[in-house]
Amino acid sequence: MAGENRPPSVAQPVVLVLASGRGERFAVSGGAVHKLRAPLAGRTVLEHTLAAVHASGLPWHLEDAGHPGMGDSIAAAVRATAGAPGWLVLPGDLPLVQPDTLRTIAAALADCAVAVPVHQGERGHPVGFAAPCLSGLLALAGEQGAASVVRQQAQQGRVQWMDVEDVGTVTDVDTVQDLERAMQLLAARP
Repeated sequence: MAGENRPPSVAQPVVLVLASGRGERFAVSGGAVHKLRAPLAGRTVLEHTLAAVHASGLPWHLEDAGHPGMGDSIAAAVRATAGAPGWLVLPGDLPLVQPDTLRTIAAALADCAVAVPVHQGERGHPVGFAAPCLSGLLALAGEQGAASVVRQQAQQGRVQWMDVEDVGTVTDVDTVQDLERAMQLLAARP
């Protein structure tokens, strides 16, 4: 069941932590537990992600109701927080994302409809969406995420591509090998 863990503030976008996926690629790669429950340096993958969200100080919502696809999860999370001035879509399997990055993406929504972090040329998460994206986000369904909303806003010149130094924006855990890479990156942090 989805949990509202910190009430949305009218002044700040809500971080939508998506934790509804089945994690099938992780299981196929040899994972013994769901990827979000996989151990990573004394915590689970999801606990690392949530720790970054908590440290950001932004309001947040955990969407873990087991929806059939990412589009359905995003739409449900936005519906649950529809009064927010914006949303940061953050898959739960990004355990290395930095709190500062979350705050940077949230702040960027004051000047654009969509803010996308880019690390060394690779698009990452969280992707931020301002309030004008509400209807597009609510209409999402199926396996596809919010790429259609990003495309629509990009056609109108309302997307800000933000270069970030945060490797955590592109370090998702889809396989056991991804988990090993995340462990190595975490161990190398100062």
